[in-house]
Amino acid sequence: MSNDGVGLRAVMRSVAFLTAGALAVPALAGCSSEDPASKPLAEQDIAPAARDQVADGGTLHWAVDAVPETLNTFQADANATTTTVAQAVLPSMYRLDANGRPQVNPDYLESAKVVETEPKQVVLYKLNQQAVWSDGREIGAADFAAQWRALSGKDSAYWTARNAGYERIEKIERGANDLEVRVTFARPYADWRSLFSPLYPKDVMGTPDSFNDSARKKLKVTAGPFRLKKVDRKDGEVTLARSERWWGHPAKLDEIVLTAVPRDERTGALAAGDVDLAEIDPESLGRITLAARAGAKTGSTPLAGPGGLSAHGSGSNLGAADALRSWAVAHEGDEEAGDDEAGARTRDKKREAALAYERQQTALKGFEVRRSLEPAYTQLALNGASGPLADERVRRAVARALDRKALAKAVLTPLGLPAEPVGSHLALSGQDAYADNSGALGGQDTEGAEALLADAGWVHGGPVKKENGEKGEKAAGAEGEKSGKEPGKKSEKKSGDESGKKSEKSEKSEKKSDKEDAQDSEDSAESADSADSKSDDKDPEDHANRSDGAARHLAQDGKQYANKLRPGGAPAGAYAPKGTPAPAGAATKVLAKNGKALALRFVLPSGPGSETLRTVADRISSMLAKVGIRTEISKVSDESYFKDHIASGQYDLALYSWPASAFPATDARPIFAKPVPAADGSLNVEQNYTRVGTDQVDQLFDRAVTTLDASESRSLIRKADSRIWAAAGSIPLYQRPQLTAAKKNLVNAGAFGFQTPVYEDMGFLKKGVKPASGPSGN
Repeated sequence: MSNDGVGLRAVMRSVAFLTAGALAVPALAGCSSEDPASKPLAEQDIAPAARDQVADGGTLHWAVDAVPETLNTFQADANATTTTVAQAVLPSMYRLDANGRPQVNPDYLESAKVVETEPKQVVLYKLNQQAVWSDGREIGAADFAAQWRALSGKDSAYWTARNAGYERIEKIERGANDLEVRVTFARPYADWRSLFSPLYPKDVMGTPDSFNDSARKKLKVTAGPFRLKKVDRKDGEVTLARSERWWGHPAKLDEIVLTAVPRDERTGALAAGDVDLAEIDPESLGRITLAARAGAKTGSTPLAGPGGLSAHGSGSNLGAADALRSWAVAHEGDEEAGDDEAGARTRDKKREAALAYERQQTALKGFEVRRSLEPAYTQLALNGASGPLADERVRRAVARALDRKALAKAVLTPLGLPAEPVGSHLALSGQDAYADNSGALGGQDTEGAEALLADAGWVHGGPVKKENGEKGEKAAGAEGEKSGKEPGKKSEKKSGDESGKKSEKSEKSEKKSDKEDAQDSEDSAESADSADSKSDDKDPEDHANRSDGAARHLAQDGKQYANKLRPGGAPAGAYAPKGTPAPAGAATKVLAKNGKALALRFVLPSGPGSETLRTVADRISSMLAKVGIRTEISKVSDESYFKDHIASGQYDLALYSWPASAFPATDARPIFAKPVPAADGSLNVEQNYTRVGTDQVDQLFDRAVTTLDASESRSLIRKADSRIWAAAGSIPLYQRPQLTAAKKNLVNAGAFGFQTPVYEDMGFLKKGVKPASGPSGN
């Protein structure tokens, strides 16, 4: 999803952040019958169909973010497309089911289990006797051993991004026959199921030169339902062709073409017929939904359904005005044109644009949006390295000020997805290790947040030293008329980063809150009147249908936090001494300590596709303002967001996402490990970019990764999560939406959720076969 973690996504999706289970966000081992399993919040949405309903042949054009720099998933510059290619062409010992739990992949394995625990842990793999590489050689112990040696970390000549788990292996040998592989561990390893997925041939892993170079641009030897046919960097395409050597169910498709298409160009690519399948942002959802609901009768247009009625149907909250606004926004407004020659040209251009838009909408009728929740969550990161957030009480106060349920609703409800806040840092609902441990920190509590801040020494109305050479002191709080600024005018200041973007102080924006709230009330009343005038059978709570214009809906909702009453019902400043000037716009007073106001720099990406993320940030800023915490929003370029700000620690607050690895004892440890001083005096944070960690959390991870009792490991992971919540360095907010536009006759593909895609089953329905109804609701 491009709306979250823009700069981080490429790094997050790279194997540098994940262990060998990176192919499909693998899940924790073992599910005890004594511990009832949770269920995913949303089902996968892939238009499932039996293989006998799928036509043989055809090419699937699938939009991806970029052509991979390397086809070796174990290198640092691997990306999501690297993973997709590996899933389709290479062996994987385990694959995930719809609940995000690992299952033996029978195409490669008959079984895999721990056969000895004393004196050493030994895992015995029994391979499928039909499993062979595309050159005809059997998959065997030599391939396992070559991969172990390359990833063990003992030979620095291998340019590996990760070796988690492989460094615990002592030896690998042939079993009783060529189909058996015995793996002996020097130390117990609970997450052994994460290893050898993917498995590369020994030709790739055998030497540093072959590992570092041979698999970057091509894969000569494969072992999957597809083979790598071509990588065309000039045209931005990777072509996978059906493998003649595949022993399993033959692939239905002749080819899969992975085409690099920028997120903001995907709607046009779909309409032009350039792609059949594309993950899209919420901003693109509206147009496709609008087209799908456009009139089925001849002569209807994308803006009016049959008989001139709204194209959205009686069950929709979207009206004709929204449809027209969708076109206007798409074409940068509908300003009036004059009667002169220039006006005529303007009208011609607008007419041509309207016709082009209508043609696109007509083409988009052949698509639907399949939606689920991605196996990743968006978090609010609090940098605890220095400044106010180095104090755990301040971090906890920030967390207690947040209404996480409201934030989840703001993002997910307009998309028709369940809006439940994430309750764990280490797993998502449906995975074995999931439990809601947020109670270790507590829920939204304004009074509790204020008490924590007071205990940390931050008080209302304390003196604040003037900056920039100004003399004297001023009381903490909103600036009055004396500032020389026009009352109610938003203040901005330079962020100081290379992007040159401006920062916005949330408390300044609240000077408009009275006026905005009044306007918002009028807007709400108008919306209500409009809604009441619609057909009687319309569901007033049908937020899922508000997909068109979702970004506008989110932005407006943020206003509700701008000017609420304080606890007890008294507005800000109500009990100020007589004669004290009221804060501008009744803004909440800011807290101060040692002459400094409590102000936090909130860093956000500025590029297209980040609208939802920025809306969430605005709402968070409003929530924090209610307890006296000032935020300065600093918008930076997508390219510098992660590298120059998150990874380097140049932020106080930030929003980015983590994948829900199902081997958290392995994958999540570097994300939450306590930073330690390096030999050169710097701080080694691994991937813990909040710089918040504890020895106790590290110890719980260490114990969880070494026990072979699945129930005990799960319990230790949950305890670690509770400690992470209590430290308040990271606040999980919501599971990320997964929206995929797909041709209506394309089956077994779409929003996969947790499940590993089954590439050989993807294809187009046979003529005359009707698609099965699914959770997409299209």
